[in-house]
Amino acid sequence: MALTAGIVGLPNVGKSTLFNAITQAGAESANYPFCTIDPNVGIVEVPDERLAKLTELVQPKKTVPTAFEFTDIAGIVKGASKGEGLGNKFLSHIREVDAICQVVRCFADDNITHVSGKVNPIDDIETINLELILADLESVEKRIVRVSKLAKQKDKESVFELEILEKLKEAFEADQPARTVEFTEEQMKLVKGLHLLTIKPMLYVANVGEDDVADPSTNEYVQKVKEFASADNAEVIVICAKIESEIAELEGEEKEMFLEELGIEESGLDQLIKASYSLLGLATYFTAGVQEVRAWTFRKGMKAPQCAGVIHSDFEKGFIRAETVSYDDLVVAGNMNAAKEAGKVRLEGKEYIVQDGDVMHFRFNV
Repeated sequence: MALTAGIVGLPNVGKSTLFNAITQAGAESANYPFCTIDPNVGIVEVPDERLAKLTELVQPKKTVPTAFEFTDIAGIVKGASKGEGLGNKFLSHIREVDAICQVVRCFADDNITHVSGKVNPIDDIETINLELILADLESVEKRIVRVSKLAKQKDKESVFELEILEKLKEAFEADQPARTVEFTEEQMKLVKGLHLLTIKPMLYVANVGEDDVADPSTNEYVQKVKEFASADNAEVIVICAKIESEIAELEGEEKEMFLEELGIEESGLDQLIKASYSLLGLATYFTAGVQEVRAWTFRKGMKAPQCAGVIHSDFEKGFIRAETVSYDDLVVAGNMNAAKEAGKVRLEGKEYIVQDGDVMHFRFNV
C-alpha cells in the first residue's frame, strides 16, 4: 500500500534523530533549523510478533514482513503559512502524506537550542496546528470565491459545495482543524477532494529525555501533551529519540537485554510504527507456505479480491475464492491440516471483508 506518515515538528525537537532511528537512513541531523530541507523518505518494517510464530509453525525458506513509508519533513516555524522559513515548501510536503506524526519536545537541554527560546510543548503544538489551519483557511477562502459565483446561479453542485466550504471556514476561524468537523458520508467525499492539511489524522510523539523513558508519567510536559491530545481524539506515543537511535543499532537478544535494562517492554519506535500503521487505517493479512511466510498490508474494510490484488493484479481479476483461517485458530491447531480437520479453514468469496490476522490462500484463474 502506497501510504506514508509524515514526521513534522518545530526545528530541533528531535525529528531527524527519530527518523534516523526508524529507518537508519542517515538523514542529516544538526543543531540548527532547516537542517532537513528536502523530505527524507524511508521504508520501515512493521513489527509483528505473529510473523515469527507463523515462521515457527510453517518453517518456510524465507519470511517477509510488511512495510510502509515514513517521510521526514523539515521543521515548521511560526508564519509558515505565509512563507516564513521554508514554509510553502514544507506545507506542500505535508500535503503529500496520508497521516501526520507531530514530534513534540518534552525535555530540557541547554545544549540544544529551542526555536522560541523555551520548552513549552503546548505552544509548539499550537504553533504547528495553527499554521496548518491558516494554510487550509487560505485555500478554502480562494475556493469560496470561485464557487460562490456558480452558487448564485443556482448550480446545485456549487450550492452543495459552498455549504461545506462555509462550514470549514467557520471551523478554521475558530482554530479548529477539519478533522473535528462533522460531515455526512456524501459531504466527506467532497472534503477529501479538497486535500486539506488538517483533515489528515494526527499522532503526537512526545520526545523525552533519557531519565524519563522508564516512567514518563513523571514528566509534566508529557502529561500536558496527553491532555491536549485527548481533546483532539489523538494518541500520544512517548519516545526518547536519542535512546531509540542506540536501540536501532541492536538486534535480537542484545536489543531485548538493552530494553530490559531500561525497564521497558517495547521500544518507542515499535510503538510508533504500530500506532502510525493503525492511524493510516491499515491492517495485515498473511500468506504461509513452505516457500515463504509473508505479511501483506491492506486497508481495513477491503474485500477478499482487493486484498488478493495487493499481491498481484491477476489475483484480483481472476479471483475465485480464498481459503481463510484466523491467525489465532491456526496457532491453536498447530498447522494448516489440523486447522482444516477442526473446521477452522473457511472458503470465502468475493464479498468477504478481510480481517486483520487472516491467513489466506487465494484461488484464481486468469
